[in-house]
Amino acid sequence: MNVNITAGVFTLIVAISSFTVMAQTSSLLNASFDVARETFAAVNPKFVEHWQQQTGQSIKIDQSFAGSSRQAQDIIQGKKVDVVTFNQVTDIDALVERGIVAEDWAQRLPHNSSPYYSTITFLVREGNPKNIKDWDDLVRDDVSLVFSNPKTSGNARYSYLGAWLFAHQKFNGDEAKIREFVGSLLANVENFPTGSRGATVAFAQNGQGDVLLTFEFEERNILASPEFQDQSFEIVVPPSSVLAEFPVAVVDKVANERGTQKLATAFLQFLYTPDIQRLLSDFNYRVRDPDVVQEAATRFDSLKLINPTEVLGSWRAIQAKHFATDGVLDQLQAQ
Repeated sequence: MNVNITAGVFTLIVAISSFTVMAQTSSLLNASFDVARETFAAVNPKFVEHWQQQTGQSIKIDQSFAGSSRQAQDIIQGKKVDVVTFNQVTDIDALVERGIVAEDWAQRLPHNSSPYYSTITFLVREGNPKNIKDWDDLVRDDVSLVFSNPKTSGNARYSYLGAWLFAHQKFNGDEAKIREFVGSLLANVENFPTGSRGATVAFAQNGQGDVLLTFEFEERNILASPEFQDQSFEIVVPPSSVLAEFPVAVVDKVANERGTQKLATAFLQFLYTPDIQRLLSDFNYRVRDPDVVQEAATRFDSLKLINPTEVLGSWRAIQAKHFATDGVLDQLQAQ
């Protein structure tokens, strides 16, 4: 009698344990930057359907959106995220430094684990009343800017770097002149929201600033939005701007704890498939698949894209010099 009871209890424990494992592996949390909401609202259901067809397993994908750096800090403080789809390498490096993401994350997927990318362009008001054409125009006394805070937003760090790289070309690497240029640009910022969604609201809804600096894909999506079509905003594409790659990674520490490593990896690989590359292109990202690139060739303006790491060193070096506490950004803002 006791043996039977013990066996029954053992069977029940095994069943409960199996159910717990299944529950753990049936969901995935993706942390992304705050203007990627519409993108993943479209991507996630397609992956759920794909996974069901491939494995027979029903899954759920949960989403978290905020400034890229804010997301990284939340994960460092214990937020249980399975994958990150960020817009800045430095935010993933912060997780690597704390043993949360593996050192080799960038080698796990093609193009340094960046399935899509963008650049920084300028959104101006109808008719471009300030005649904005290039980065030079953004430091004029009669121009005010809106972009998010480089301390909390990967988007804004690219805006900062776009200005720095332009000045680097213009002044042949003369750092004193580069600092003066970027300092003048920062002095023209009317609003520094924590994330790019807040910057869009400040510019498009609250009427702040003459120019919104943000990702090209976001500006194109603003133009296409029924909410803003009556304002007739215009996009100015400068002759050169920063290459803004969007890195993705499995959060290994969490995925290993939750048993979601395989699911998380498959989700990120799915972003490289032709159908999803085409979907990403429809959301105005620049993508990697050569056939989709050719299909979308007439959609995007040509410009010189400058990779920050080819001019300023590694992302860790860029982070340490420009964005760390008391770095160049803090020094220029203090002025």
